[in-house]
Amino acid sequence: MSERKVLNKYFPPDFDPELISRRKHPKNSQQVVRLMAPFSMRCNTCGEYIYKGKKFNARKETVEGEDYLGIKIFRFYIKCTLCSAEITFKTDPKNTDYTAEHGASRNFEPWRDEKAEEEDRLAKLEEEENNPMKVLENKTTDSKREMDILDALQDIRARNARNERVGQSDDILSRLALKEVESEEDAERKRLEAEDEKLVEEVFSKVASGSQVVTVKRKADDHEPPAHALLSESARSLIASTSKSAALTSNKKRKTEGKNSLGIKLVKKAQKATVS
Repeated sequence: MSERKVLNKYFPPDFDPELISRRKHPKNSQQVVRLMAPFSMRCNTCGEYIYKGKKFNARKETVEGEDYLGIKIFRFYIKCTLCSAEITFKTDPKNTDYTAEHGASRNFEPWRDEKAEEEDRLAKLEEEENNPMKVLENKTTDSKREMDILDALQDIRARNARNERVGQSDDILSRLALKEVESEEDAERKRLEAEDEKLVEEVFSKVASGSQVVTVKRKADDHEPPAHALLSESARSLIASTSKSAALTSNKKRKTEGKNSLGIKLVKKAQKATVS
């Protein structure tokens, strides 16, 4: 009984592979392949962003007339996920990367700019090795660029210094105005304190009594006014009317003492005790 899944196939003894005819493919035939987007891009038609690694059913073909050191260059066709516009990109064997060709623009990648700058620098050094005049021209251009940079930097420094001086002058003026206001306030406060001290000295005075200093309150005048003089007119009239009514009541009480309700004066006789 044979196995269901086998790796070896049976070839008859008279099998000749040269007798099998080869299939003829067209020269510019395209193959359907499954791939992922090699870089993040943006569709030029609708503006949709396509991130790196998104899977597509793409068509692959060989670019005619282009190669790099005998290495073939392939072109891939994909469609935008939003508007179905056709997008093409090619392989770049020189930089081991891909290049956007049509229908989309590659997003900005800082590391690519750094790599391009490094390549430009190396190309410049290689060119200067065999051309002394180019070295002199590059030095002249570099010195001119440095002078322009220094001039621009000097202008910026002068502008900043001028702005700083203007700011300092404004600060000085504000400080002077603040000091003037503070000095006026201090003078007013000192004046009020001096007036208070003068008033206190007029009312109070210190007298040395033996080894101690005694504070004595000074009277306003030598003669102290009476107490009723300190009262108001209404209070003094009220006190006067009250004292008059009290005096009349006491006189009337003395007159009516010893009389009955009819006004007859009663005289009490002393009763003698009889001894039987």
